[in-house]
Amino acid sequence: MKLKNIYYLFLFVFIGGYAQNKKSHFLIFGSTTHIGNGQIIENSVVAVNNGTIEMVGSAKGLKINPKAYDTVYYFEGKHLYPALLNANNILGLHDAEAVRATKDFEEIGILNPHIRALIAYNTDNKIIPTVKTNGVLYTQCTPRNGLISGSSSIMALEGWNWEDAVLKADDGIHVNFPQFRSESTEKEGEQAKEPSKYTETLQMLDKFFTDAHAYVKNGNITEKNIRFEAMRNVLNGKSNLYLHANKAKDILTAIHFAQKHQVKKPVIVGGNEAYKIVKELKEKNIPVMLNRVHDLPDRSDEAVDLMYTLPFLLQKESVLFCLQLAGDMEAAQSRNLPFNAGTAVTYGLSKEEALQSISLNTAKILGVDEWIGSIEEKKLASIVISDGDILDMKSNHITHAWIAGKEVRLTNQQTELYERYKTKYGIK
Repeated sequence: MKLKNIYYLFLFVFIGGYAQNKKSHFLIFGSTTHIGNGQIIENSVVAVNNGTIEMVGSAKGLKINPKAYDTVYYFEGKHLYPALLNANNILGLHDAEAVRATKDFEEIGILNPHIRALIAYNTDNKIIPTVKTNGVLYTQCTPRNGLISGSSSIMALEGWNWEDAVLKADDGIHVNFPQFRSESTEKEGEQAKEPSKYTETLQMLDKFFTDAHAYVKNGNITEKNIRFEAMRNVLNGKSNLYLHANKAKDILTAIHFAQKHQVKKPVIVGGNEAYKIVKELKEKNIPVMLNRVHDLPDRSDEAVDLMYTLPFLLQKESVLFCLQLAGDMEAAQSRNLPFNAGTAVTYGLSKEEALQSISLNTAKILGVDEWIGSIEEKKLASIVISDGDILDMKSNHITHAWIAGKEVRLTNQQTELYERYKTKYGIK
């Protein structure tokens, strides 16, 4: 047989097998559906067609024709949730902490808006499968370090390569806003003075934004500046400007900075003291991506459970917020995203509000709520099925998941080892 014929035979078998395994039109029947916007539908029916949600409603009294669908899933007693979103994380950007060559989340230099995290995203990362098994199906891969780190992108946790996995490229630029720390003084009673390094850094950032504005407004550019070009969408209001700040004073300064430079979509990332300035955040409609709930406050004189209650403090003031897990071992910690939201339930949030903080709220802040974040008609069928409460560590057991209608493989290195040694030693 000729090589060309062998190629076409392989292609036919591959495509035929793929088409046979892909269920493009299916129905999920009988589950309790948590829409993601606060609504719950008991005994629901959800129809998916070609990767998008075709119908969502109650199954009570509904007669279905199984022949109209490739497959009908009966999930009585189970819970259906929107895919969870992992914001502001280096998941997929490094493989081994001890091997520098595998760390693709930071670059040399301090002004790097042109650095794009998505082209370093590794779909074969070993941590990703462990995160999917807890219902997290999307991540905002985010660069780190420097004054301006670069641009983040929203990626699906399944795909052949980064081009295949990207949902939204270059959703915003990340700025590690300068932190104000007053210099100590020798004489008692003398007022603390502003550190010179802080002032210099703030002036450098201000000058960069001023120059970028002038560049973007210039209609006669003869030579492109890649750093200023990367700022174009932020300054034109098409992308977010993520301002990483925790102290109330730094957050207020960052907000003023964004207003000065006419930034239309500022987002505060961190916000440990956001509860002190909720009025300003609400008035200016500025969302906050809160640090992990399972943490301690920055100041020793603050309540030890402040981080647990922070989501509730913003929720009751109607400030749009989401949860994120930046910090130590953040990629591996991504699997605990639903349990951070679950802790916030104990400290004031309702279960549906906590779910929103890792689904629809996150999608709104990232600018992808048109496609994901809730189980609604015409959105992507990125959904998960759990035996129990997805926010509860004891009952969270994801049995099925789909990204844009494509079923996701829910095994990882740990589950494979478990099955291997369970069989080897005859454990039932």
